[in-house]
Amino acid sequence: MKNSATLLITCPDAKGIVAAIADFLYQHNANILHADQHQDAENSLFLMRVEWDLKDFSLDEASFAQAFEVIAKTYKMTWELKLSADKPRMAIMVSQYDHCLADLLHRYKNNELQCDIPLIISNHLNAQKLAEFYDIPFFHIPFEKDKKKEAEAEQFALFDEYQVDFIVLARYMQILSEDFVKRYPQCVINIHHSFLPAFIGAKPYHRAFERGVKLIGATSHYVTEVLDEGPIIEQDIDRISHRDQVEDLIQKGRDLERIVLYKAVRWHIENRILIYGNKTVIFD
Repeated sequence: MKNSATLLITCPDAKGIVAAIADFLYQHNANILHADQHQDAENSLFLMRVEWDLKDFSLDEASFAQAFEVIAKTYKMTWELKLSADKPRMAIMVSQYDHCLADLLHRYKNNELQCDIPLIISNHLNAQKLAEFYDIPFFHIPFEKDKKKEAEAEQFALFDEYQVDFIVLARYMQILSEDFVKRYPQCVINIHHSFLPAFIGAKPYHRAFERGVKLIGATSHYVTEVLDEGPIIEQDIDRISHRDQVEDLIQKGRDLERIVLYKAVRWHIENRILIYGNKTVIFD
């Protein structure tokens, strides 16, 4: 386990930003491990991710903010400091299809995801045995049409009790309320079984088959109030032919869904994503 800090920065583009940050870290005895940046010329915006080894670094988390404030004010930065030692707590929500859940739990067990998974919530019982196999608390919260508010209130209480940092919808087939999304801004990751913006909503593989498309895909994105239109994190595609039936599209799509969701979750955990507007920058 590496012991590092990651600084994420968004600010108006200007000369000298990189030099100022590098000099600041050097002055405090940091050993930079990774540094990546992006300039959005159209919006005159600068975005950066820099990670450094905390061994011999002279500032602790509490004193970093005060020391960095001069640079932050000079360049009008919005910034966030993340420590690798602080493992985020991820809640997973799932419905009947458990292929994405199974993949995430397997990778979690093999230490491919540096997080904690304190609970799994489902509106069906299909995934209960899988949760028990990985020794993760499972909560069945049925989703009745006229009791959506009560069901979400129960979910919110569990998120608070288990101190959840972010939520992954691993094929959770319910539309979240506006209140849900507002409570957890930029903290809910969804996998949509389509290459968005094509075929939003339900049964996209059936609609893709009816349309006769030659490519299908999957999309992982942050959830916003507008259905399936949040900032896209990752996408992938697979080619199909006239020989493929709906069942073939579904099977190929599930393979895509697993890897696309895993990448999005891993990048979120590793603090590689910056959101601006309705776009994301994914840093190497």
